[in-house]
Amino acid sequence: MARPKEFDPDHVLDAAMDAFWSKGYAATSAQDLVDSTGLGRGSLYNAFSSKHRLFQEALRRYEDKWTTRQEAVLDGPGDIRERIRQVLMTVVEEESLRTPGPRGCLAVNAAVELAGLDPEVTAQVRHIFERVERALYTALARARRDGEIGPDKDPRALALFVLNSLYGLRVLGKTADRAALTGIVDTTLSTL
Repeated sequence: MARPKEFDPDHVLDAAMDAFWSKGYAATSAQDLVDSTGLGRGSLYNAFSSKHRLFQEALRRYEDKWTTRQEAVLDGPGDIRERIRQVLMTVVEEESLRTPGPRGCLAVNAAVELAGLDPEVTAQVRHIFERVERALYTALARARRDGEIGPDKDPRALALFVLNSLYGLRVLGKTADRAALTGIVDTTLSTL
C-alpha cells in the first residue's frame, strides 16, 4: 500500500494564498493550485476537501500573517502617528515594490469578489476588518488618554476613518503611483 505524500501545510497555504491573491478566487484554477503548491490534485483535495475550503484556509493564513503584524505595530511603543504611518506606509511599500504588479489586499479582494455571495467568506473578511478596527481603536483610545491626540477626537470614528484609508490604499495601490499613495497617508495622519 502506498504511503501518502507528506507536505508542510504552512508552505502549501502560503503558495495557495499567493495564487488566490494574484488571480482571485474564481480565476484560480485547480491546475494553478497544483502548480503553485507542488501537490497533486488528489493530495490537495484530500487535505482540504475543496477549492472553497482551501481558499478559506488561505484567507485564515493571510489573517494570521498580516493582521497580526498590523496589530503588533499598533500595540507597540511610540507616537500614535508614527505607528499608524508605519501601518499605512507598509501598504505603500508593498504595492510600490511588488512585481509583476500590485495585488492589493487578499481580504479586500475577497470582499469585492465574494462578499454578499458567500456567507462564510463574508464572515471571514468581516472578522479581519473588525480585528484591524479594534486594534486601531485601542491604539487611538490610549493615545487620547495619554494626550497624544486631542480630547475632542473620537477614537471610534478615527479608527473607522483610518481603516477606510488603509483598505482604500490597498485598492488604489493597484493603479495609483507612490506619490498619490503617500499623499493619502499624509492626509490621513493630518486628521489625528
